[in-house]
Amino acid sequence: MGNTITKAEQYWEECLEVIKDNISYQKYKSWFEPIIPLHYELNTLTIQVPSQFWYEWLEEHYYTILRSTVAKVLGPEGKLEYSVVVEKAEDLMEQRSVFLPQRPMPPTKPQEMSYAYTDYSPGRIENPFVIPGIRKTQVDSNLNPNYVFDRFIEGDCNRLARSAAMAISENPGKNSFNPFFVYGTTGLGKTHLVQSIGNRIKKEHGDDLSILYVSSETFTNEFVQAIRNNRASEFSTFYRTIDVLIVDDIQFFSGKEKTQEEFFHIFNALHQEGKQIILSSDRAPKDVPDIEERLISRFSWGLSADLQIPEFETRYAILERKSADNGITIDPKVLEFIAHNFKSNVRDLEGAIIKLLATASLKQVDEIDTQIAKNVLKDMVRSSNTQISIESIQNYVCDYFGIESNRVREKTRKQEVVEARQIAMYLAKKFTKSSLKTIGLHFGGRDHSTVIHAITAIEERASTSPKHQRILRELEQKIELATL
Repeated sequence: MGNTITKAEQYWEECLEVIKDNISYQKYKSWFEPIIPLHYELNTLTIQVPSQFWYEWLEEHYYTILRSTVAKVLGPEGKLEYSVVVEKAEDLMEQRSVFLPQRPMPPTKPQEMSYAYTDYSPGRIENPFVIPGIRKTQVDSNLNPNYVFDRFIEGDCNRLARSAAMAISENPGKNSFNPFFVYGTTGLGKTHLVQSIGNRIKKEHGDDLSILYVSSETFTNEFVQAIRNNRASEFSTFYRTIDVLIVDDIQFFSGKEKTQEEFFHIFNALHQEGKQIILSSDRAPKDVPDIEERLISRFSWGLSADLQIPEFETRYAILERKSADNGITIDPKVLEFIAHNFKSNVRDLEGAIIKLLATASLKQVDEIDTQIAKNVLKDMVRSSNTQISIESIQNYVCDYFGIESNRVREKTRKQEVVEARQIAMYLAKKFTKSSLKTIGLHFGGRDHSTVIHAITAIEERASTSPKHQRILRELEQKIELATL
């Protein structure tokens, strides 16, 4: 077995040498470096890719180079096989092999579009589509024209989400990423990204496709208004004619049973007709509280991609873009100062730039240096030495899992409470200077051995379960933001 693996590694390394010479370093690092060679037998090299999306992307964008490279390294009879990592509902991992097609798959036949015409316009509340009839050319997309891909800075924190978004914009409704679910904490660019998809589709297709961006709050308000006016069926009919539906902040559907039921039926109708659905949330689909399981299941049909806190290089690039957009040049040392001190999200970076520009304009300062930046932004820069309490960590964890914070201090053995308690103990040890005994006291008077067991259990799960790795990463980001 060892020889087989070694042979696979050898052949794949030879393939990579060829691929490196034919694509940019960044593309190679993003799409090929994470691939793992598994085994080689019967002229077939099997490689492991992290997801179904990864497989689809390679097939769509690198089919030719992969086929020619495999033929060069393995000979004309050589074949490539993918092992796609799939996360199952029960959180176990299995591998599914997907064979590389002998030729590119033909494009999907375009959907036949039909339109219902009524005299409906959803209420007279504030909404993006008060129109005399349901005609796609008259639907106001409600898109911000400034939200485009060219202004969305790419980095390690968002590369997968941005790549998927661009792929969707090129082929809306006829891809494997339907629905496309983008999630991440506040201010990381979710709204910018999902609207960029809509703007790109609008630019490419004009009035041939009806595009609608709507917040979940607006959707709910319109639905309530439609019910009051006895026009719920017309409301539903209108939404079913949309070709690209973008719903922002889907977490606000939480607890709204009637709204969820209506959206469930609209979702099914759109998806069945091959229309593109794009959703955003502040957390992953499975972690949105008080949402029906049937909706959660559908949210997971396509691709879920997260946006993470931007790293220093991305923050710096964002600041350069913002300053250029405003027609000014800011000293690189000032940009470095801002990038080092505003780590939480893009919105804070924008706020810092705006405040500097406003001050420079009011005081008629020709050049902004580091000292001026420090004085102007000192109220916005919070101490990085802020300590977070065990109670705050408990609140973050319980809010994440949708349970009351006092539950983790009770004696209950319910699985969801036990998991939240163990994660909170683990994070309390990581982010506070409290002793094991002190941590145990904050969790209902448990002893230090219980805390040790909890920490060990979480470390073991995180080492084997991508789901638990993601949960810890998201919670750690929230806590880190609180300590900035």
